[in-house]
Amino acid sequence: MRTLRRALFAASAVTVLSLSVTACSSGSTASTGSGDGAAKTAKVRFGYISDFNGASLLAIADKQGLWKKQGLDPELKVFTNGPLQIQALGAGDLDFGYIGPGALWLPASGKAKVVAINTLAYADRVIAQPGITSVRDLKGKKVGVPAGTSGEMVLNLALQQAGLSPKDVQKVPMDPSTVVSAFVSGQIDAAGIWYPLIDTIKAKKPGLSEIASTRDFTGRAFPTAFVSGTKTDAGLSGKVVKVLQEANDWRAAHPDEAVAEAAALLKLDPAKVKADAANVQTMTTADLVAKTKDGTVDGWLKGLGDFFVSTGQLKNSPAPADYYAGDAYAKAYGK
Repeated sequence: MRTLRRALFAASAVTVLSLSVTACSSGSTASTGSGDGAAKTAKVRFGYISDFNGASLLAIADKQGLWKKQGLDPELKVFTNGPLQIQALGAGDLDFGYIGPGALWLPASGKAKVVAINTLAYADRVIAQPGITSVRDLKGKKVGVPAGTSGEMVLNLALQQAGLSPKDVQKVPMDPSTVVSAFVSGQIDAAGIWYPLIDTIKAKKPGLSEIASTRDFTGRAFPTAFVSGTKTDAGLSGKVVKVLQEANDWRAAHPDEAVAEAAALLKLDPAKVKADAANVQTMTTADLVAKTKDGTVDGWLKGLGDFFVSTGQLKNSPAPADYYAGDAYAKAYGK
């Protein structure tokens, strides 16, 4: 695990791309307007991944003026995966971020706090070179995965279901962009990876096989989430959660427009973003609050925690209340 942390820290230095030219410190404020009555805004450094799940609420919040409504000035930073954002949170280089289900072992291990559930995601696949038609065919083969992500998660799930262990394959840790190039060039036999990156691979390897999907595991839920550092100011977190909740309800009510807003932020063809969004189950904030209060969200998180224990990523499966600020999420909705 220590090796993974060092690798993630090194990778973050070269893969984190800031979309803002203005640097700021956590919780810093700036005046807008003039005179003694000038309003104060809090700068917030927010990480995301370049897909519908990671970008849509941030794009909507900007378009709908939700940041300004809460007195926040966001600095958005794009990352290639969730673990890198957790690393940045721990280093004090980021205030909030977005992670997929495969990175939830990190908040569960005490490295971040989940402030909001975003969606249920079904974008992860195990893909294989033409001629490989089942997970059992991967025995002894090279499989590329971004370590600690949902790509590794879906691979481990598929191996368990097929009666294999990670030791039965040659698991090769690599960042997502390297997975794409390595698969296309034939350097690896298979990969645990996600859409929309799979579409990029398919354009050059149309004969690839999808041999496992998170949709295959009907007894499990795969929530995506927004996270903060473990010591983030509660007042700031409450304002950010309000932004996310309002943006979430706008997305639920305007699915096509949400795709368009995400595509504009990502600078991608809206058709590609719409295809990506097809792998996502959105929920209203009222539904998420209800599912938080009745224990459904805890069940989702506990199920993943138990799974991460089975893979060795966690020593034990903690109570979700230890790392999911569900009470604060519900309280923010009532304001």
